[in-house]
Amino acid sequence: MPALLRTKLSVLVAFVLCLCLWSCEETTIEPTQNGSLTGTVTDSRDNSPIANAVITTTPATSSITTNAQGQFQLAGLVVGKYTLNVKKADYKTEAVNVQVNLSTATDVKVVLEKASGSNRRPNAPANPSPATQATGQPVNLTLRWRVTDPDGKSDSLRNDVILYEGNSTDRRQLLNNSKDTAVVVTGLRFNTTYFWQVTVRDVAGEVVKSDVWSFQTRAQPDNRYLFVREENGNTDIYSSDDTGANLLRLTSSPFIETAPQLSPNRDRVAYTSNATGQFQLYTMNRDGSDVRQVTLLPVDGYFNQGIGYRWSPDGAQLIYSSYNKLYRINRDGTGLTLLATAPANRHFRECDWTGQGNRLIVQTVGVSVYDSELYLYNADGSNPTLLVANLPGRLDSPSFSVDGRRVLYTRDLDAFDDGTGRQLNAHIFSQNLDGTGLIDVSAGQGSSGNSIKPIGFNDIVPRYAPDGSKIIFVQVNNVNRSVPDVFTMDLDGRNRTRLFQNATLPDWK
Repeated sequence: MPALLRTKLSVLVAFVLCLCLWSCEETTIEPTQNGSLTGTVTDSRDNSPIANAVITTTPATSSITTNAQGQFQLAGLVVGKYTLNVKKADYKTEAVNVQVNLSTATDVKVVLEKASGSNRRPNAPANPSPATQATGQPVNLTLRWRVTDPDGKSDSLRNDVILYEGNSTDRRQLLNNSKDTAVVVTGLRFNTTYFWQVTVRDVAGEVVKSDVWSFQTRAQPDNRYLFVREENGNTDIYSSDDTGANLLRLTSSPFIETAPQLSPNRDRVAYTSNATGQFQLYTMNRDGSDVRQVTLLPVDGYFNQGIGYRWSPDGAQLIYSSYNKLYRINRDGTGLTLLATAPANRHFRECDWTGQGNRLIVQTVGVSVYDSELYLYNADGSNPTLLVANLPGRLDSPSFSVDGRRVLYTRDLDAFDDGTGRQLNAHIFSQNLDGTGLIDVSAGQGSSGNSIKPIGFNDIVPRYAPDGSKIIFVQVNNVNRSVPDVFTMDLDGRNRTRLFQNATLPDWK
């Protein structure tokens, strides 16, 4: 056999032997490694679970749906990376990348958003409070209603509320783009029908209006008392019955409104305000509406500041003091007439007008409030007659009795004089027009606690009750800036009874 052939044969035999040896070795196969995947699908608007959402994976495995709690589970997944595809009608499809690990289950939370074009309009606002066509409602009340959204996102609804007064085109925007479903309304008129409507909108801009609801306020209470109260730095006018149950705040401006007086025919309230920079005389309805300025010359002067005026007995006119002049004016601001000029270096201050004999009583003061006198005049300003001369101690607040035969006034029996106008022991006195029959009412007629003015207090600004049987007045501690209270008492000083706390300058008709 040739050498070359032998060589080739040897190589072939060796190759076959090697192949046989390799084929006889044992083959090793790696085992499959599996894990699991759990998760929850929720709504992006309120985190509520979404049931029946379809779950698929890439690479493909089983397709499952979420249960009523929005939960799902995929078991026996080969370890590795997957993409979860979550679908639900009316929602945007969400794709989430996850890693499935060996032994430990992978937990995932998927949040779905509503698909555009699937939003539904809110339900119409409902359940108004007060109920529509309700009557006898207070003039300060809270309006309430209910709004719901069929898409389950009521917490994102916004409300506009408009209030209309019956027989008026004026409207009040109570709420604008607010989440609130209640709003406080104040300052309504008595015995008036109001209409209101709620407009609701959702985040997609869908708008729905409620029905037009209505309610009627209660009849105006017959409050016979007026007084002034200072709260939080504001001085305003209030009315009330004798129990305080029907307390009404009639003014609410940042200026001082003071010295209220109800007209004799009880149709208008007169008062003074410094809204223009000086105290001018105004009138208003008994509910605080329809404010009208009466004067252009101020109710001002030595220690006056808005307190020096009074209604005429028939309620058609008013008299008022302006520095050293005493004027009469019609209630509508016309017919200004000068009645009298004060003595030299003196100003007019407080005054009153009685229809019995048609007379005036007027206080004059000098540059010191402790320099005071009381004069009687005819109603036309003629025939001034000195009634009470300048006595030691501050003299204030003259007013006639109902029959015009007696007058009330106050005087500080301690004759205190410190330049600030302070009083230490002011008493209420009454006397006849001729100076006889002087009675110290504050001294009382007995020893009981409610028949004598307490020590350290002043009795000030007295007026007779409409029937003449009692006196209404203010009791206040003689320390400056003390809080005053309104009292009543019998004509002889007995039965002192507190009506209103933190109140002064009372009127009773």
